[in-house]
Formats: sequence, structure tokens, C-alpha cells
Amino acid sequence: MNAEVDDELAQDTVAAQPKVDVPPLTPAPAATLAAPVTGGGRDVDLGLILDIPVTLTVEVGQASMSIARLLALGQGAVVELNRVAGEPLDVLANGTLVARGEVVVVEDKFGIRLTEVLNPVERTRSVA
Repeated sequence: MNAEVDDELAQDTVAAQPKVDVPPLTPAPAATLAAPVTGGGRDVDLGLILDIPVTLTVEVGQASMSIARLLALGQGAVVELNRVAGEPLDVLANGTLVARGEVVVVEDKFGIRLTEVLNPVERTRSVA
């Protein structure tokens, strides 16, 4: 993709997102989350880690380029990512893939609607 693509292209992508009324997130009861998870022949008591803060990151895509090309970028430059428009975005918790979803606009803020959540047993195994 040419680095001199009109700014309108980038603005149209955001403007094309419909505003969506998303209900507030209601967490599962702590008793449900604290129940032991059986996996790999051992029980994991999630109740021990429920208060640990987690950083959620939404990954739109990636691009590789040389340092020379990076330094040549200027205002209005467009960097082509490795994702196709409309493809689900990755949701990572502390760098671990936990779900996939799509961008939504809630009032004046971006959000993500989860379209796929990875199996809890698989997520627990990747953390343990």
C-alpha cells in the first residue's frame, strides 16, 4: 500500500463503525470463578488469583519494516497491517490470547465486542 494514501481512507474506517448500545459488563459471581478448575490431572483454585490486576490489549495487526522505512514515515503516512478489514481482532490478557472480537463505538469511546472466547481450560493451562 502506498504511504501517500488520503487521510480520508483512515478517517472513513473509523467513521464507518456504527454506534452501538452495549450493555455494561457484569462479571460472573466470584463463587463461580473461585470454583476449582480441573485440568491436566490437577485442580487449580482460581479464587487465589481473582484480585490480581490484568492488562487487556486489543491487537489490530502487525507490520514489519526496516528502520530506514520507519524513520521515513511522516504525518499522514499509512502503514499496511497483516490483517484484512473485518477480520476479528485479538484480545490479549497480559500478552496471552484469550478472545477475539470486533471494534464498536460506545458514546465517544472505542470498545470491543467479544465474538469468540477461548476455552477456559485452555486459557488456564497457558497461564499455569
